[in-house]
Amino acid sequence: MNDRQDPYAHDPYGRDPYAQAQVYGYDAYGQPVYRPDAPERVYDAYGQPLQQQTHGYDPYTAQPQQSQTTYDAYATQTQQAQQEWIPRQAGPVGQGEPAGQGDHEGTADGRIPEPRPAADSAADPAPGSAPEADAYRTEQFSFIEEPDEGSEDVIDWLKFSESRTERRDERKRKGRNRVVALAVVLVLALGGGIGWFLLSGGEEKKSTAAAAGAQKRDVIVVHLRQTQGGDSSTALLVDNETSKKATTLLLPNSLGLTTKEGGTATTLGKAVQDAGTGATRDALNTLLGADIKGSWRLDTPYLENLVELVGGITVDTDATVPGAKQGDGPLVEQGKGRTLGGRAAVGYATYRATGEDQGRQLARFGQVMQAVLRKMSTDPRAATTTVDSLAQIPDPSLSVQQLGASLAHLAEKAKEGAYATSVLPVKADGALGGQPADAMVKDVLGGTVRATAKGAPPRVSVKNATGSAAASGTAQVALVNGGYTYVDGGAPGTAEAASSVTYADDSRVAEAKEVARTLGLPEKAVRKGTEAGNADVAVVLGKDYKG
Repeated sequence: MNDRQDPYAHDPYGRDPYAQAQVYGYDAYGQPVYRPDAPERVYDAYGQPLQQQTHGYDPYTAQPQQSQTTYDAYATQTQQAQQEWIPRQAGPVGQGEPAGQGDHEGTADGRIPEPRPAADSAADPAPGSAPEADAYRTEQFSFIEEPDEGSEDVIDWLKFSESRTERRDERKRKGRNRVVALAVVLVLALGGGIGWFLLSGGEEKKSTAAAAGAQKRDVIVVHLRQTQGGDSSTALLVDNETSKKATTLLLPNSLGLTTKEGGTATTLGKAVQDAGTGATRDALNTLLGADIKGSWRLDTPYLENLVELVGGITVDTDATVPGAKQGDGPLVEQGKGRTLGGRAAVGYATYRATGEDQGRQLARFGQVMQAVLRKMSTDPRAATTTVDSLAQIPDPSLSVQQLGASLAHLAEKAKEGAYATSVLPVKADGALGGQPADAMVKDVLGGTVRATAKGAPPRVSVKNATGSAAASGTAQVALVNGGYTYVDGGAPGTAEAASSVTYADDSRVAEAKEVARTLGLPEKAVRKGTEAGNADVAVVLGKDYKG
């Protein structure tokens, strides 16, 4: 029999001859096919028959029952009975499991594959089985998720590291913020110091400018005219916007002025009555070097209404004002904190006792004006409404709106206590009172006393020190005929031996010499000196004057 007929004739593995009688043929892979009624012979991958184990006997035939183990094409062990696999932890070699089952490596994700052994775990592997016969397919493994203490430690470490990093970054950020804040504080402190230094210097400059008279002022002139008798009282209301102060500067009626019309010398009281508000305002601007923007003619009936509109005033009165008729009680009583209505306020503002200097009456007028301003509204619109309610005809130089705004600003300073009242010093002859008057004009008005306007005849003040009253008349006639404006300077208490002609402005040298020639005085009598406040040239007639 050849090898085809006897496939085991030269079998190097020494297969059982009994198997030959059971062979029907061979399959496509050259494996023997046995008779159906013969017990199956199963071989491993090396041709060795696998032992069959008996699990009991058939109760009907008393034949032994065997568990058949087969292998698939890949030599993977399977159970013919299709029993379920029970997962369990792979044990070490030598504990009832085939070698190699306890040495499975973990998968890439760290999980351990677990084999599924047959239900009959007592079955031993066939002797002589090769290691490959104990291999398992992938689908025969289940994976058990086991807690990895190491992984938890890693997570905790990562959290700790992240928290520590965040804390470190937070400390760095706070540190940077502190540095920035410190830098800002230093810059602000430095800038504040520099700003304070600059502002201090600026305040000094402002003070210097203020002392020099470079200040912004709002000046209006108010004339209180009595409807009975025609007397008047004049004051300058000065609002100094730079110094934030206000002043009522009272002007005596005896103040000498020179009007533009004709260039004749006159007094303030006469100018108000004769020349009118416009001409008087121009003459005051010329004399005082001020910038008076408008005139307010306040006749006594309007003052009475104004006091009533503001609800009355409170004044510390310095005199008792008698009633209008004999037998009437006093209109105003002397005392502190007297409340005055319109009529009483007018009576007190115009009161002048017999033989009393006009300065006292002007001071009372100033008290009333300041008390009215304290009751006036600081709102320009409300103040304008009050002025408009007087129904008086405004001067062309000062509208109702302008007057209302000016009074509101003055009222604000009066309420704050930044308000003063002063009387401009004037000599009996109408001349300004020398240095005190000059200082007041400069400080309050920011002006400089000037005698005459440009082109107007020079003003010549004449003081008679000859001891003879007739000398004054003679000098007046000579000067007026010469085209000068004569100003009576009065008479000193004692006579002077020599006459003098003085000037203060060098531009008046030629005029002073001409005045000396007009009066018949020698040229050596002319010298530079202090002139009268309201004159260009001052003359003192001595005993040497022959007239």
